[in-house]
Amino acid sequence: MRVERLTDGVAEADVTLDFGPRIIRYGFAGGQNLLLAIPGELSPGGGEPEFKCRGGHRLWVAPELVPGTYFPDNVPVFVERGERWLEVTAPVESGGLRKQIHLAMPGGGRLRLTHRLGNQGQWPVEVSIWALTMMAPGGLGLTGFPPRGDHPEHLAPTNPLIMWAFSDFTDERLRLTRRFLTLRQDASISRPNKFGLWNLDTWGAYLLHGELFVKRAQAIAGVRYPDFGASFEMWVNGGTLELETLSPLRTLMPGEAMEHVEEWSLHRTGPMESVNDDEIHRLLRGAGFTP
Repeated sequence: MRVERLTDGVAEADVTLDFGPRIIRYGFAGGQNLLLAIPGELSPGGGEPEFKCRGGHRLWVAPELVPGTYFPDNVPVFVERGERWLEVTAPVESGGLRKQIHLAMPGGGRLRLTHRLGNQGQWPVEVSIWALTMMAPGGLGLTGFPPRGDHPEHLAPTNPLIMWAFSDFTDERLRLTRRFLTLRQDASISRPNKFGLWNLDTWGAYLLHGELFVKRAQAIAGVRYPDFGASFEMWVNGGTLELETLSPLRTLMPGEAMEHVEEWSLHRTGPMESVNDDEIHRLLRGAGFTP
């Protein structure tokens, strides 16, 4: 597997050249990879007819449809680079969509991802950019709800909490607190589980061996999102945990494009003693992040 590396000396990100656009590694320079890499699926793409998960971070299209969402990204990508940026572009898909990820490292190990989706086809298409990050196994996924309040001072609902047919609130990997939702990745539990929510300040995090990965995206109020209004989704099975952000739904006319931005960061926080509001706040404050 060929890769192109972007680094600022603090962190490093590897993008694949034989398939994609895909980020297959993100971690501190010389340290652990916080992203999943599936060894048996990392050989160079050869135009396989089926989609391969492979691991890492990818740009998908929501709502999730078969076969449209699962278009195989199994051919080489075009890469441009500058001093502190990389831009990875895939060939136009058979349905007319073109996917591109621009990576920029402003310093301190931070990574800014601009996902671009263009319609090169002949017909309008209603889509959302779906940015999925597959995490290395054995960690804890976290996300937060919009600011909480008290009754009767705050009577209006603040956000949806979204379920799938296989969502399970009795799952031993799941913990809900007043402010947060956490989901533990456990290789001994293979069954999938998934939850979604909407938060104006959308974020997800993953704690693995004392290092915290954080990704953030700014949602937009008053517009339509896929999946009953989700700006963030978290999915888990026995092999990985995914942190997923989504853009609003938009009808792309032929020749138009849309963007969705994520901000990534890495932090050495040490372990978390227990899963409760105070301890999660302590962990996030140690990362300089106070949702």
